[in-house]
Amino acid sequence: MTTHAFLKDFHHVAIIGATPNNGVERQAATAEDGLTRAWFADFVRDAGWQLRVDGIGNMFGLLEWTPGAPYILIGSHLDSQPLAGRFDGAYGVIAALHAAKRLDSEVAASGAAPRYNLAVVNWFNEEGSRFAPSIMGSSVFAGLFDREQMLEVRDLAGTSVREALEGIGYLGTDEGPEAAGYAEIHIEQGRILEREGVPIGLVDSSWYTQKLDIEVLGEQSHTGATAMADRHDALVAASKIILMVHDVTKDFAEEALVSSVGQLTLEPNSPIVVARRVHLVADLRSGDPDIVRAARATLLRDIDALAKEHDIKVNVRDFDIRPIRRFPEAGLELSEKVAANLGLTARRIQTMAGHDSVALNTMVPSVMLFIPSVDGVSHCEREFSTDGDMVTGVDMLTGVARELVAGALA
Repeated sequence: MTTHAFLKDFHHVAIIGATPNNGVERQAATAEDGLTRAWFADFVRDAGWQLRVDGIGNMFGLLEWTPGAPYILIGSHLDSQPLAGRFDGAYGVIAALHAAKRLDSEVAASGAAPRYNLAVVNWFNEEGSRFAPSIMGSSVFAGLFDREQMLEVRDLAGTSVREALEGIGYLGTDEGPEAAGYAEIHIEQGRILEREGVPIGLVDSSWYTQKLDIEVLGEQSHTGATAMADRHDALVAASKIILMVHDVTKDFAEEALVSSVGQLTLEPNSPIVVARRVHLVADLRSGDPDIVRAARATLLRDIDALAKEHDIKVNVRDFDIRPIRRFPEAGLELSEKVAANLGLTARRIQTMAGHDSVALNTMVPSVMLFIPSVDGVSHCEREFSTDGDMVTGVDMLTGVARELVAGALA
């Protein structure tokens, strides 16, 4: 496959669900996600590979060179956040398709089948914006989440994962392939590679992640007729909790902990009614699990005091706790050799964000690669990586996949 073909496909897919400011919006199992899935399916069929869709909507393009052998999986995800960038996830899927096509041509030319087969995968709902938790499809595949439970998860409009996948025609019945290894390439979503002028990041570990599901329960009343002293305003209390989540990072060294509240729902959400209920999700992440635990303890203590002060109830539930995952040393060393053979500088790096590779790494040896992100911006329409960096990444992924199908991590 030529460089031009990869770039043509990447920029074509960016048109699907395009936003006015050069981003995309293709949340999981929406019509726009369905269109990118159809594009993926067409690519797989046109290449002559077998297409499978499993019971949580994961899509696999199978290249069977050695009948009965397990598969090395390569890929990422095509779904996006709302008003998102066009690189996150989609780059890794399209890079994997083109890497697979190159390797398919090499195998055909050589006449020698490698030890393992190859499968390109588009994981369902990596982003978790419409349906929580994130990294859903790959976690079901890896046995970390129960498929039936995930199919019953509902979005804010009340639509279930099962209904949404059925609605776009991608609630499959196929079995996923037997996996022997996994590789994924992704934009860094940070500025380390760009700042250091390094084209390839080799992910050696993921950060510890802890979410808190917080429900603030007050009392509904009239915004005009209710005396201030008589109000039990859930939104006022929730706003203070949001600031607590932000400010708890100051208890630790700079950049040792990141935190945010990214989702908030309000009831009854009327301009003339004091809010009775606010639901929000807090996200705490660090390379040190003890820091996250300490921040959680501080928040629980302060939220309890706030509830008493405001005479309201606050329910806090632990949600989506993800331990540090370390990627295998053999995969890192293999990637270093591939980079060196390509004449590329590479450095080891942590991922603060979650990825499908983190889930797959619990079941098979996995490799995670990064390319630079301009300004470190992601989950935003301004997200950007250069064509040159993307093409370099395709070469890198191809080299790693070539080694994996030959049995380098067996």
